[in-house]
Amino acid sequence: MRNLDRRQFLAGAAGVGSLALSGPKALMAQGAPIKIGIVVPLTGATSQFGATMSAAAKIAVADINAAGGVHGRPVEVLIEDDQSNPEAAVRATRKLIDVDRVVSIGGSYASAVTSAIAPLCYDNKVALFTSSGADSITRTPHNGYIFRTSPTVTLQGTRVGQYALELGARKMFFLGPQTPFAQSYIDIISKLFKDAGGTGQGLIYEDRRTSYRTEVDQALRTNPDVIVLGGYVPDTSVVLRDLYRAGFSGRKVGFSFGVNQVLADGLPPEVSEGTASLVPSASIDSTGYKTLVEKIARPALDSYSCQVYDHVVLTALALAHAGPAAVGGTAVRDNVRAISQDARGEKVSDVGRALKLVTDKRPVNYDGPSGLLAFADNGDVEGVFFRYELVQQGKMALLKVA
Repeated sequence: MRNLDRRQFLAGAAGVGSLALSGPKALMAQGAPIKIGIVVPLTGATSQFGATMSAAAKIAVADINAAGGVHGRPVEVLIEDDQSNPEAAVRATRKLIDVDRVVSIGGSYASAVTSAIAPLCYDNKVALFTSSGADSITRTPHNGYIFRTSPTVTLQGTRVGQYALELGARKMFFLGPQTPFAQSYIDIISKLFKDAGGTGQGLIYEDRRTSYRTEVDQALRTNPDVIVLGGYVPDTSVVLRDLYRAGFSGRKVGFSFGVNQVLADGLPPEVSEGTASLVPSASIDSTGYKTLVEKIARPALDSYSCQVYDHVVLTALALAHAGPAAVGGTAVRDNVRAISQDARGEKVSDVGRALKLVTDKRPVNYDGPSGLLAFADNGDVEGVFFRYELVQQGKMALLKVA
């Protein structure tokens, strides 16, 4: 056996326990590992899903390697904490691309993070799988290297606005921090209300403050019957406290990145009570979802973690379809649709089965725990579903899936 220098040893040891999750030793000896980067918020304002996103990526690796890997090569994930911060995400992405030489990057939850790292990915021909919603992400000149598995801001904003109207509201006010999607939400939801004969206004506030009472008072001067909450958990918690202190008794509707069980756990029940949330839904009735929930040992799993599982699997299947000699993000880009939206293919959610079909050169149509994985020309996923939830006595209660 040849001697490894220190740099080679450290490169081989990089990652978060990925080789420990790999398949048999014989598989390891057949080829260099295929490296996939995962950029997720393990800390910071958007960290409520980071741990399970990371766990889902590791389970995907274990499933792929247990099935023999990709043409005998094991898959390895290298997980980086974006700290819910675009600058930290850029540093992590540069490491993954320049040092680790990953073929794809998955995760990228917050839109500000994805907007910051996207150019690094497509400029370096690394496929980027994202669970961010900002419409601007897939409007960049990404040359097909971006695949979004989460619904867009336009779709989410439209659904929230329609739901608020269904609740009987006619005067809407949006409150949220400066993000790549804040003004889009104001424009989309306000138009829906105006088209329905109502009114819609909004205010974008400075993030990370201990009180938003001034902003809340400004909103309440318009006499809204619904407040749309557009922030993440930390700032949304503060806004809800201030709305409660101000005596607001109207409807409150938010998004899953701000209104979720983490928020409910951190507030007195009377403060969060009755706040509704729109949640991108995983494929909760599918075998793939149920299997992942069992492996991750939770009663249920958020859509974003299911998406990260699929980010890893899509990369592996795309490279398997490209053939044993295929390397790099371009091969991933060029083969994703061939394994996820081939109408002739066998519909399958089991990774082992999918890899066997691909190896046998048979058509396959992979749909994972996150749901349908068909992509429009611009990279946006098609056919998404939402869960509508409501905080009741400190718990998120399901209202409907549509």
